Amino acid sequence: MPPPSAGTVVMRAAFERFVRRRMAARIVVTFPLGMHSSVMALSPLTALSPLDGRYHNRVAALRDTFSELALMRLRVRIEIEWLKALAAEPSIREVPPFSPPTLAQLDETAAKFSEADGESVKATEARINHDVKAVEYFLREKLAGNREVMKVAEFLHFACTSEDINNLAHALMLKRARGEIMLPALDKVVEKLAKLASDLADCAMLARTHGQPASPTTMGKELVNVAHRLLRARERIAAVKLTGKFNGAVGNYNAHVAAYPGVDWERIARGLVERLGLEFNAYTTQIEPHDSIAELFDALARANTILIDLDRDVWGYIALGYFRQKAKPGEVGSSTMPHKVNPIDFENSEGNLGVANALLRHMSEKLPVSRWQRDLTDSTVLRNMGVALAHALLGYDSCLMGLDQLDADRGRMAADLDASWEVLAEPIQTVMRRHGIADAYEKLKELTRGKDGITREALQTFIKGLAIPDAEKQRLLALTPATYVGKAAELAKRI
Repeated sequence: MPPPSAGTVVMRAAFERFVRRRMAARIVVTFPLGMHSSVMALSPLTALSPLDGRYHNRVAALRDTFSELALMRLRVRIEIEWLKALAAEPSIREVPPFSPPTLAQLDETAAKFSEADGESVKATEARINHDVKAVEYFLREKLAGNREVMKVAEFLHFACTSEDINNLAHALMLKRARGEIMLPALDKVVEKLAKLASDLADCAMLARTHGQPASPTTMGKELVNVAHRLLRARERIAAVKLTGKFNGAVGNYNAHVAAYPGVDWERIARGLVERLGLEFNAYTTQIEPHDSIAELFDALARANTILIDLDRDVWGYIALGYFRQKAKPGEVGSSTMPHKVNPIDFENSEGNLGVANALLRHMSEKLPVSRWQRDLTDSTVLRNMGVALAHALLGYDSCLMGLDQLDADRGRMAADLDASWEVLAEPIQTVMRRHGIADAYEKLKELTRGKDGITREALQTFIKGLAIPDAEKQRLLALTPATYVGKAAELAKRI
């Protein structure tokens, strides 16, 4: 088949732009025979990904950070910042300092990069098949009316490889998402847990180790355990220093030095990276090795794992009746069982956090690995950063919604404690040991292990026969499963 004519290529490009506009307007478009048979308009009902469909509104905060438009906007900003850095360097005489109006125009071009601008970049990309070079061409066209810029147009993308631009854009995406979206969302979960922990600090409950009745605790103490773990995980997420590089095709400033042997290129590159709020990485191949991104994703996955643990525990407490869920008016729990109030928020949280961790862990293992000085396997993976974080954000949001619907059933917890007097075998044998009674553990084991219906009366009869000081005996006789909680209430209020 002969290649299409130039006119056909232009017509196809125009038609594709027409279709994109119609899809954005949610109008069904039928393509002419020979191109595509038909396509559904993009909407929350037709989106392939649930993130852009069912969960569209719940992850909207990330869309302006990880969409392709957001990536283009950052690429434009970085290209402009590099041009400004060259103009500010006295030793590069071919690029004189820009006037204040030109600097303002350059900054405005980045700040006001619009959806129409993005479509222009995509049209160029469709023609040249290169996304970063398309940004350079866009800037040449956008700034064509500025004589100062046009005189130095050849210094747009000067000595750069695409990864000089992309690695900084990706790092800035993550920096913003971490600080403005992910950590605040995680903080809300921690705050809610801390509030519940304080409210339920003295709410005694039967602990279950290996699923069996164990020494009592309080619901508040169990919740504060998770809050404390999340705070430590948060510190690790916040502490990751995102890195960036700007050193050319294989990391050696080859082209830079060829053009200007006497310029301190490493100083200029470091200044650019640090002005963007990133840590400069002086040692790279063509790509920044993504170690800091992997470190961040590992830290996020660790926090997500803690929340999965919480989701499963609260699900279990709901099953035991320790928590009741507030029924929402008009809501249906089951399509056939009218009485059901299902713990769907915690189930949704667990499911989305699992998806997030699968992606985060794949990326943290894959991204630092690149064949020789560069391969392209990281490119398509990095495009899914927002997908991974969006599933994590859904997990945080669902968990928070679930926590907001909980009502503790203190009576149910008290009933379980009152039916489990065998848990006092631990304090009794421990006090016996203190006072030198031989085989204390074995005696309580014989009395209680594997026995049903251990009663208060049976334990008190045993206590009364012990050869221990009377004050100790009275203290053990006053002990109940509900009061045998150690420092749980104090610990629950400490966070």
